[in-house]
Formats: sequence, structure tokens, C-alpha cells
Amino acid sequence: MASIHVFIEYKVKLSSKKLYEVKMKDVLENLPDYEVEDIEWFEAADQEGLYVEMFKVPTMSHYYALKERRKSPSHAIFGQLDQVVDGGVEKLHCWAFVAKI
Repeated sequence: MASIHVFIEYKVKLSSKKLYEVKMKDVLENLPDYEVEDIEWFEAADQEGLYVEMFKVPTMSHYYALKERRKSPSHAIFGQLDQVVDGGVEKLHCWAFVAKI
């Protein structure tokens, strides 16, 4: 059972929103290859272009490995977002949490 809750937050260039949503389909399809579970994907209702991904991974090692790949512009799948994220994938804000209750 996955125990680390991961949150990733970033801004998408407004001019690239449609392209981003197409590329995100590849990202979402590939996340399970990294033992990601319970994937959720949100667009902020009050901040245009702000997106959040939430999911679970089994260990902190999984989190660190996935974070490194998600922030790599040269990654074959995740790097596709580099051109559509404001500031590139290096600007992805990633956090890992452990549930307290």
C-alpha cells in the first residue's frame, strides 16, 4: 500500500494550455510505471494556468527518483512538459507528505 502522498504544483503558459493538456495524457499514462497510485490532476478554479497533481508512491526513494525525473527537461516523457510549464520543468514544486491520521 502506498504511503507517501506527493503533491506537484506548477503554472502552465496560458498560450500553451491545450498543448499541455495533450502532453499530460502521456505523463499520466506513464506514472504507474513508477509505482504511482491514486493519481489526481487538478486545474485551479481561481488561478488560471495553475495545476496540481496528487498521487501516492510506496517509499521516499520512489518520491526522490520520480521528482528527479519529473524535473528533468531531457526525460523522454516528463521532459515534454518543459516547453509548456512557465519556467520549464525545473519550476515544478514537489512535496512529499506522510498521513498523520
